[in-house]
Amino acid sequence: MEEIVGMINEIVWSMPLIILCLGTGLYFSIRTRFLQLRHIKEMFRLLFDGKSSESGVSSFQALSMSLAGRVGTGNIAGVATAITFGGPGALFWMWVVAFLGASTAFVEATLAQIYKEKHLGQFRGGPAFYIEKGLGVKWFAVLFAIVSVISAGILLPGIQSNSVADGLNNAFNLDSRITAVIVAVVFGAIIFGGVKRIAKVTEVVVPIMAIGYLLIVLVIIVMNLGELPGVISLVYTSAFGQEAGFGAVIGLAIQWGVKRGLYSNEAGQGTAPHIAAAANVSHPVKQGLVQSFSVYIDTLLVCSATGFMLLITGKYNVENPVLGANGATKFLYQGAHNVTAGTGYTQSAMDSVLPGFGSLFVAIALFFFAFTTILAYYYIAETNISYLTRKLNSPIFNRVLKIVMILVVMYGCVNEAKLIWNIGDIGVGIMAWCNIIAILLLQKPAFAALKDYEKQKNEGLDPVFYPKNIGVMNVPIWDEINENKEV
Repeated sequence: MEEIVGMINEIVWSMPLIILCLGTGLYFSIRTRFLQLRHIKEMFRLLFDGKSSESGVSSFQALSMSLAGRVGTGNIAGVATAITFGGPGALFWMWVVAFLGASTAFVEATLAQIYKEKHLGQFRGGPAFYIEKGLGVKWFAVLFAIVSVISAGILLPGIQSNSVADGLNNAFNLDSRITAVIVAVVFGAIIFGGVKRIAKVTEVVVPIMAIGYLLIVLVIIVMNLGELPGVISLVYTSAFGQEAGFGAVIGLAIQWGVKRGLYSNEAGQGTAPHIAAAANVSHPVKQGLVQSFSVYIDTLLVCSATGFMLLITGKYNVENPVLGANGATKFLYQGAHNVTAGTGYTQSAMDSVLPGFGSLFVAIALFFFAFTTILAYYYIAETNISYLTRKLNSPIFNRVLKIVMILVVMYGCVNEAKLIWNIGDIGVGIMAWCNIIAILLLQKPAFAALKDYEKQKNEGLDPVFYPKNIGVMNVPIWDEINENKEV
């Protein structure tokens, strides 16, 4: 099973996908004149703009739900795994993915807002919706919806629950079967409360845990501040193979940096647009900019914090096929050889500076990060089920999804980490292939919406979206929004 999954993973995550991810981000950055730099001030302002309504959530709630999906296992275990198998330079390529991916995140989120619909009283949208309505290719939309249900509902949640079980076992020696029951009970209690409950939970939990984690890591970095310049230099030199011992793994640095960067910040993956569509805003670009900023929060802040902590404390290792498994060079710190690459490395790093506290804190932080990510995955899967069954207008399919996902997170807690990560990578990769191709084909409405937004801002207006102004005709939901003055 592991061999088959591994082979599929290598095919999905071949060099063409890596080039597609980086190339698309660069292309969108140029087309938008690097909005990820030009509109940083506006991104901050929009974080708290807009209010929730009966049909949609507020911009901040949508941001929190999006960060719930972005800030999770990838920021703790994923960064450790990337450095383990790709070397310190993988962190640099995660930064590149984040910077370029911010423009990709803007395009996909803006398209999700433009082509959103209302189903069972709630705003729904995402790649399946804009593929059908924007491109007019129904089979492609159905394909993405099916892939998303399988990925978000079955393949990806296991990674999160597995890392939770691993972290709690390292910190408290808690049996993974007990963890499975705890996660399943709490998860079920929230998802059976609907989208509003998910939004309320994430808008409280995500900011608190993200800020708490960043503060603790910052303390560790400050305590080892003298090591920071050398670590930054190591990241950059190993990213381009200039460091002896890492020159042979430059390809791995790029591959693992892009793979884990995309898994963490989700830019281009097609997951975040589902949540972006739920926001109640007066103009699609508003949520596009907010989602763009969330990529920075995820990778440039949280992932960087984990990476620096691992490198400063030396609690990491490198699997190098040229040097041999766990081959050490004079540039490689001796790290946590007795734990599995991932959560254990991060716990070991924090414990080395804060003995007895580090493992406990990482385990607790990971529980909340991973748990809220599973909630985001549920919302994504539910949205695509809503797309596939919207003509039936029945909640029975969502109830089946709830039961299936509860079983999946329990299974993830007790399964092997390597198999779980490979399965999850396949899900991320397939979604990325489908979504990036779609947004490359359907890019004009997003750029037209950005131009319209900037024009209204220059005129001193609070931008309001009228689809006909940018040549989009088949989105009646915006006529309803403007008529009812929901925003």
